[in-house]
Amino acid sequence: MTTFAVVASSVVAGLDSSIIIILGFANLLADGFAMSIGASLSTRSEQDNYKKHRQVEYWEVENLPEAEKEEIREIYAAKGFKGELLEKVTEVITSNKKVWVDTMMKEELQMTHEDRSPIWIGGVTYISFISIGLVPLLIYVIDYLMPLEYHLFTIASILTGLGFLVIGWLKAFVNQTSAVKGIVETLALGTIAAMVAFYVGDFLERMVVG
Repeated sequence: MTTFAVVASSVVAGLDSSIIIILGFANLLADGFAMSIGASLSTRSEQDNYKKHRQVEYWEVENLPEAEKEEIREIYAAKGFKGELLEKVTEVITSNKKVWVDTMMKEELQMTHEDRSPIWIGGVTYISFISIGLVPLLIYVIDYLMPLEYHLFTIASILTGLGFLVIGWLKAFVNQTSAVKGIVETLALGTIAAMVAFYVGDFLERMVVG
């Protein structure tokens, strides 16, 4: 989306294809790096937060066992367990500290552990961002290497629209929601971003160039 916005604003400003490529790649690489760092730091922060709360739960299990056992009982009572079955479930869970703490983390704190490496997540984020972010620039790179006699921005818009379509479908697939809704939302956001960039570029071009 950001790469296409750069392309759109550059085109309306009348910049040459080589300049569009430079600006596009500079934005793509910098934005991708920022996104990957953000994803990596976010994951590390979540892992540190999980570890901190897990240590607290271990301390409570070891020093306040009856209170923690009662919390387990209340959690499963709320799930519909009662009587002898409730006591049996409570006994089984609290007989193993690891299971006990894992249960408290998930059921009481609603926290799950992220096993994937922050560096791995950052790397995947960067590669994914670069891969899809290249789409609006592809036709300009091809034109630079082998001049074309086509309306480059139109082709870039079509390719970007197809990219948004794929992203929307993948988002819906992963989240198990409506594919149509996911595609429409993604296309709408992309269109709005392109329009903003286009008209901002047009406004600045008029202001600067006159």
